[in-house]
Amino acid sequence: MSQSPSTTASTSLTSTGATPSESGTRTALVVLAHHRADSLSAHIARRATDRLTAAGYTIDFLDLHAENFDPRMTVADQPDWGYRDKRYSPAIEAHMARLLAAEVVVVVFPIYWQSVPAILKGWIDSVWNYGFAYGRSKPRLAGKRILWLGLAGATADDEIVAGMRQLLDAQLSVGLAYYSGFADSRVGVLPDAEEQPQSIDDAGNLVIGAAITGDARAAHYAAFDAKADGFVAEFLAAELVTA
Repeated sequence: MSQSPSTTASTSLTSTGATPSESGTRTALVVLAHHRADSLSAHIARRATDRLTAAGYTIDFLDLHAENFDPRMTVADQPDWGYRDKRYSPAIEAHMARLLAAEVVVVVFPIYWQSVPAILKGWIDSVWNYGFAYGRSKPRLAGKRILWLGLAGATADDEIVAGMRQLLDAQLSVGLAYYSGFADSRVGVLPDAEEQPQSIDDAGNLVIGAAITGDARAAHYAAFDAKADGFVAEFLAAELVTA
């Protein structure tokens, strides 16, 4: 399934942190981790961007592939492990500044093997680094809010989906965001991403159904969009309740 999104990038940042805009506009960092600009993941990232913009946020759109982010950590990315106030590489400090500038973060990615793609894992490992995201009595990211939107090829009634959601929540919300001081982290799993329904039979074989077409396809992806929009709406509504 592919749809063509449009992406925007804004915000002027330094390697040491963000410069607040004169208007005081809130910033949302939208992170896309997919190698195709015409992917369903990119389409969902665009919809999330539109909703955040409508809610009054200035958007910093981070397309990891389009910006050629290198997921391989180097010594420069993590120098002098025991010194928490070390300088990181310029590239990593630039990403840290973008994360610092955002009040809320929305990450959109395809679910690979019940986890995140390699490029997103590399971004987490390199940017959410010791001395920055953790290793302080008060984390620099404390109080921020994050929504993880994962797209899955499995059908909604597949038993694997519940376990997938639990694994992602443990990895991303508990093991990462909570550990880094985020005030709110939630995972939205979006099954039924494929045009051809996929499932595993009792013998462990992959079963791929016929592709949906025409009105059925349009209705399928309208419902998919609505579910993704719902996760974003709930995320924004929770901010209003806790503000």
